[in-house]
Amino acid sequence: MRHPEWSYDAVIYEFNIRQATTEGTLRAATERLAALRELGIDIIWLMPIYPIGREERKGELGSYYSIRDYCAVNEEFGTMEDFDSFVEEAHRLGMRVLLDWVANHTARDARWITERPLDWYERDADGRAIVPWDWSDTAKLNYANREVWQGQIDAMRFWMEHHAVDGFRCDMAMLVPIEFWQEVRAQLQQINPDLFLLAEAEEDNLFERAFDSCYAWQMHHAMCDVAQGKSRVWALRDVIYSDEQRFPAWAMRMTFTSNHDENSWSGSEFARFGNALEAMSALTFLLPHSIPLIYTGQEFGYDHSFLFFDKDPMPKIAPNRYTDFYRTMCRMKHSYNALRAGERGGEWIEINNNAPDCLMTFTRESAEECIVGIFNLSPYCVFRDFHTGIYAGEYTDVLSGERTTLYEHEWGDVEPWSYRILARHKK
Repeated sequence: MRHPEWSYDAVIYEFNIRQATTEGTLRAATERLAALRELGIDIIWLMPIYPIGREERKGELGSYYSIRDYCAVNEEFGTMEDFDSFVEEAHRLGMRVLLDWVANHTARDARWITERPLDWYERDADGRAIVPWDWSDTAKLNYANREVWQGQIDAMRFWMEHHAVDGFRCDMAMLVPIEFWQEVRAQLQQINPDLFLLAEAEEDNLFERAFDSCYAWQMHHAMCDVAQGKSRVWALRDVIYSDEQRFPAWAMRMTFTSNHDENSWSGSEFARFGNALEAMSALTFLLPHSIPLIYTGQEFGYDHSFLFFDKDPMPKIAPNRYTDFYRTMCRMKHSYNALRAGERGGEWIEINNNAPDCLMTFTRESAEECIVGIFNLSPYCVFRDFHTGIYAGEYTDVLSGERTTLYEHEWGDVEPWSYRILARHKK
């Protein structure tokens, strides 16, 4: 499957419009785009920008994912003109824009409830639209009805044809038939051959003529478990090798230490990862096939779990060491083709070490480049003692920018949760 050329070395930023600025508007968000581009962001994923239902609304402002009208802009965020200006500025800066698409359900007072036939929704014995799971502010669409498929696709087409969006992040993609997503790709790719689709799911069939990328949920949970001492480094290896068998070589995986769900419902990345956070964040940029994600506030190290249904804005924060860290990681991602996602990236090759329960030592190697990672993913000071073989030699330390040597025999203490990333271009 051919992905858009711009996606292979991309970094995604999830923009929580409501909380990212004091104003919580698209206009205020537009003013932040230049700084995000300077950070190294390539793709802006906007959380849903549509009007929110009022029936059974949760909190004061409601859930982004309870959508009343698929083809309008939430007045809380501004106007359609404000949205167009946001997209235009993102494109001017060289970034792409993904809209969050919620295909499984609508609000309980959505326009479609009254404007479409009854069989557009799954209904109970009393004729009421079914509530999926415990999402009491939503109504489940009926995918046994092919008219629902086309209704969804026509709404997505509206944003592509008239408002120039580049693709969609597809909420809970596994809850609707894969055949629907295949039809989405077939129709929308006729509008834009560079369509990009990201699935919030991890099922084996997502890459069957449907998605470019999916969430790396198993890897995320394994990283959390290692950080919290519930498992050791081999849990990460297990996911890496399992994914190599599960997914085609061209399948992209979105890797992350936070997103809106994890942040609001499981706590900030600082609460979940503790002292392991920086090393694990760096690892997301090095994993095979990965497209790394930065969530709103992470670029400033904002240690806060956002309210989900109410206004809870991030204060203005000056760029700091977290900004510098992510800028360095993004620059690394863009500088080395060995770190590209999908089939374009370099091979993941482990370097055997003496402490495989704590140390992860590996390369990402292409014909032109070699990236070496040495990670102590444990709370212990570990004595390293391993041979690097053909990977020994002179490198650039990605973090410091200085020249350094990787010796054929590496030995000595490695501090807890510390890491080195070394890079070189082959002659």
